[in-house]
Amino acid sequence: MLRSTHPSSRSVLVTFPRAWLAATLLLTLVSFPLAAQTLRVMSFNVRVPVAADGPNRWEARRDLMVRTIREQHPDLMGTQELHQEQGDYIVSKLPEYTWFGIDRRGGHSDEHMGVFYRKDKLVLKDSGNFWLSDTPDVPGSITWGHPFPRMVTWALFEDKANHRRFYYYNTHLPYQEQDEPARVKGAKEIVSRLAALPANAPFILTGDLNTDANSPTYAELTKVLTDTRKVAPKVEGPEKTFHNFTGNPTEHIDFILERGFKPTYFATVTTQQDGRYPSDHFPVVTDLSWK
Repeated sequence: MLRSTHPSSRSVLVTFPRAWLAATLLLTLVSFPLAAQTLRVMSFNVRVPVAADGPNRWEARRDLMVRTIREQHPDLMGTQELHQEQGDYIVSKLPEYTWFGIDRRGGHSDEHMGVFYRKDKLVLKDSGNFWLSDTPDVPGSITWGHPFPRMVTWALFEDKANHRRFYYYNTHLPYQEQDEPARVKGAKEIVSRLAALPANAPFILTGDLNTDANSPTYAELTKVLTDTRKVAPKVEGPEKTFHNFTGNPTEHIDFILERGFKPTYFATVTTQQDGRYPSDHFPVVTDLSWK
């Protein structure tokens, strides 16, 4: 009820029907989609924890990594080179997240394609792994001449706010210059798996592709997926992402690709403290609106 002044100087109560008030409230909520209608996604090659990195060893940069993730606050983050101790440390400091995945040899002693997500934002409905080889269902399999197993950790998520579902893949392709044929085969395996998903299902791929946007591998993936950096109306940070702990990037190899969303923002994140960086890669982040 609102109180108004009547010409006779008496106060009059003006009553609005409940239905009108309810409709007004509904219109207000619809007018402000905000975070409930957006997914923030990060891809982050976290660099394995090796003592040989000296001043850039894991113990010296792990809290800066936690700070970087906290500041960006992604709803979903795909990591590469992650070891279990790193994943467990991150969620111990950021308890709003949980993570899952197995390592590239099928256990937990090697590199994981670890997937982190906000428990208050997303529900994990299904997940699994496949290897980028001629025997993709065999853990640790290598058949294309590169030295280490390469894999995809995947998931089906549901957004708690709107109950919409999307598929997600996270990967790390072979790293040697001569491995481009193997990277192309890996991309074709990913595309073939994507083709088997429901045709209209929204989809996100994060990864360190170890190759740039001029490569046959990138061309294969972007036949069916969109590079979020190329279409987002607002882009911040350098295009190149690998910097070897120097802060001066030399290669553009980290990507977030999608279908079925509308990218609204993309950033290459260059957070550092006193010349130290959380990894030898800059993470990349994008905001995706539901269509």
